[in-house]
Amino acid sequence: MGIEMNFEGKIALVTGASSGLGARFAKVLAQAGAQVVLASRRIERLKELRAEIEADGGAAHVVSLDVTDYGSIKAAIAHAETEAGPIDILVNNSGVSTTQRLIDVTPDDYAFVMDTNQRGAFFVAQEAAKRMIARAKGDPKKQHRIINIASVAGLRVLPQIGIYCVSKAAVVHMTKSMAVEWGRYNINVNAICPGYISTEINQEHFESEQGKNLINMLPRKRVGEPKDLDGLLLLLASDEAHFINGAIMTADDGMSAN
Repeated sequence: MGIEMNFEGKIALVTGASSGLGARFAKVLAQAGAQVVLASRRIERLKELRAEIEADGGAAHVVSLDVTDYGSIKAAIAHAETEAGPIDILVNNSGVSTTQRLIDVTPDDYAFVMDTNQRGAFFVAQEAAKRMIARAKGDPKKQHRIINIASVAGLRVLPQIGIYCVSKAAVVHMTKSMAVEWGRYNINVNAICPGYISTEINQEHFESEQGKNLINMLPRKRVGEPKDLDGLLLLLASDEAHFINGAIMTADDGMSAN
């Protein structure tokens, strides 16, 4: 008995798609057959990614999105549905961080992290869900997926990134709240909590002495790669995940089990 995950005809919106995990998520969903809508502030980088996806035979669209701006959120999702069609899958990925002790956090630092990671994620999901709920009322069997990208830092405190930990802990609880309220409309809301993943943003750090010391403290003394999240992403985005709702799923190579 085999399970096939078919994303043909699905529309997936990926926020924070201009680099790192967001770019990888978009490519993976496109390769699986979904039309992807690439959203972030860096439009030129999104256009480059769209060209890469199309060169591989996929379909992609580009929309401008600043998740710290409520008006931008509403406009971007409206634009996405005009360009591609009704959104079936939202990968709520935009995120930022700072490295500092809590005693040194300023109001601007706090707003920088929380406005993107929690407030922005909330209102992106809310705006997408409003449209999903309206469609569900006309077609109760229609399935939708929201995947919030949290972090293992939302489950345990990590040094020097306390505000990031707070923001991702909020995303974890937000995910559960959304799952309970929106599940009746066949909107499954789950969260992925990655551990340390090497991307172009942090690769230099992991090659430094401090980064190597951190890696040596991990259970298998290694960090992950973006591709290590592919299977979990596809599972949670698929129709086969209809019984998975409100799940907080770690992909951290055993880090949080320590």
